[in-house]
Amino acid sequence: MFELQITSNTPLSSINDVDIVAETFLVQIGYIPKRYDPKTSATSVRDSVPYRLFMDYFMRNMNKAWTVEELAILLETTKPTIYRHINKLKSLDLLDSIDVEFGDQIRKGYCIRYGDLLKAWHFTEANVNMALENYRKTIAHFQELIDKEKKV
Repeated sequence: MFELQITSNTPLSSINDVDIVAETFLVQIGYIPKRYDPKTSATSVRDSVPYRLFMDYFMRNMNKAWTVEELAILLETTKPTIYRHINKLKSLDLLDSIDVEFGDQIRKGYCIRYGDLLKAWHFTEANVNMALENYRKTIAHFQELIDKEKKV
């Protein structure tokens, strides 16, 4: 399921601190909730599992596909927690999954689609456009039904 929070915003292009841009953007799109309160020992959003997962592993190491097991160990959390945040990123269509070696087994690994956030974002935009087009069709149909009801 594709899910994205869309809010009116100003481009963050005047901000040169990558962490400020990342944190603001991740809140704007709904990956990290506003007024996020980590339920762990994290002291700030930037110290939280979802932020570190996205920035430290997916963004700062885009050439590597990460297994859930690896991420759970590195982030000192549970696999269900990692899956929850990976699923949020997958719902934004930003992640790709590929088979990777983990020990002597093949596991599913995750990375930013195409190893490039801008290219990955094109998939997100395509999903937004499709969703908006479907809303437009629903609204047109709804209006048509209301118009018919008025004539009766």
